[in-house]
Amino acid sequence: MFNQPTALRSVLSPAYLEWALHEHYDIGTWKECIFWLRGLNDTYRVRTSTGLYILRIYRTEVTEADVRYELSVLTALKAGLGTSEHTKIGDFITAKDQTGYIMLDAAEGKRAAVMFHYIEGIENNLQDEESCYAFGQSAAELHKAMDQIKLEPVLEWRTNRPRFELDTKFLIDESLERILRYTSEHHEESAFLQTFASVLKEKILTVSSTGLDYGLCHGDMHGNNNVFQQQDQFTHYDFEWAAPGWRAYDLAQVKVRKRQSGDPEQKQRLWDALMKGYRSVRNFSDADEQAIDLFITARRFWVMGLDAAFIESDMGALDYGADWLNDFIEEFRDTGIVK
Repeated sequence: MFNQPTALRSVLSPAYLEWALHEHYDIGTWKECIFWLRGLNDTYRVRTSTGLYILRIYRTEVTEADVRYELSVLTALKAGLGTSEHTKIGDFITAKDQTGYIMLDAAEGKRAAVMFHYIEGIENNLQDEESCYAFGQSAAELHKAMDQIKLEPVLEWRTNRPRFELDTKFLIDESLERILRYTSEHHEESAFLQTFASVLKEKILTVSSTGLDYGLCHGDMHGNNNVFQQQDQFTHYDFEWAAPGWRAYDLAQVKVRKRQSGDPEQKQRLWDALMKGYRSVRNFSDADEQAIDLFITARRFWVMGLDAAFIESDMGALDYGADWLNDFIEEFRDTGIVK
């Protein structure tokens, strides 16, 4: 029973952030701090006497181990992509004490803060074959660099568990638990959801048993995090979900990006151009490509589970009732996975 005011998720005051952080970074005199974007985490734009920066305030569920893992990936990628033709990463700024993050007090608990360099460039919506070919090259360079990263297991102190993987447990099992916890196991559609999850999981395990490309992934390559372009280079950022997984899952997020438009034939031409660009840098088998549509469905199921996880603390239940549930159910039935 709670008998004291309790916050599930706060928005930290820009003035508080300046007070708490300005002495930790050698980035000049702070001129402005603006609450820029509310997403899974909170983003602020900071202007100082030396330029613009992006400050991310992670939600409390993101642990110090999670942040350390993400920053370790970024550090390794910065070294591995030093001579890359097509690929950059959104790098973080080390604090004066040589740490990559600062822990802040918030009403709901401790939250990690990380300062990033501001990303210059143009957001490329990948609407033409040339852009898709170039992005394919960049995605392949990213995966190629990730192939060389060997990180020590990072244990989360509260559970003593290693970093998650983008496997069926993460994508399907845990998503189903969150969905049923929100909708109730006794809901009339719960049986379909459980059957759908079971069949989808079995299909993924079957195709992956043939030896799909598996390695460190970006984990959230949906478009906004990857398509800022400066001359011939794409900048990839937001590696919160980076973890070992199937590369077909990474590219599935690109294939269904919201901003791709045009008729089906045009979409196919754009996708073919992207695949051609990717394969000009590293191998991606026909079996891997054929598995992408299955991972598109897995991604959508994970997104539904992510929605369910954030309803109580962030988005509220109003827009996540019967229409929300029925839209997903209809989408999943249309896949034909459950006969």
